[in-house]
Amino acid sequence: MSEAPRKLRILVAKPGLDGHDRGAKIVARALADAGYEVVYTGLHQTPEMIAAAAVQEAVDAVGLSIMSGAHMTLFPAVIAALKARGVGDCVVFGGGIVPKDDLPKLTEMGVARIFTPGASTNDIIDWVENVLRPKVA
Repeated sequence: MSEAPRKLRILVAKPGLDGHDRGAKIVARALADAGYEVVYTGLHQTPEMIAAAAVQEAVDAVGLSIMSGAHMTLFPAVIAALKARGVGDCVVFGGGIVPKDDLPKLTEMGVARIFTPGASTNDIIDWVENVLRPKVA
């Protein structure tokens, strides 16, 4: 009899001044319903607050929801804050309004995946299971 895989811990955060949190809440709930342990930090988180929560909660990944257009600033700031706290290997992914031209730049910065508008929660869960789990297992 094989053991069930360990539950992945995923932090979902809303960095910056963006107040649009419906999508983040939907994703957090879908991940929880799929059996993952989810920590939702709420609105208006600084990169440092997100990194501190990631360390405190010992998460496997950080998912950022950015609808404000500040993705080119906030993703690298969160990645830098995670590195500063010694968890630079934490997988960072996200979703929101991100122009196609910025996607390769974000990948170069260390963002594992961006889910743009129209991505389904099933797409996100499939990515978590098939890409994230092997990276952190």
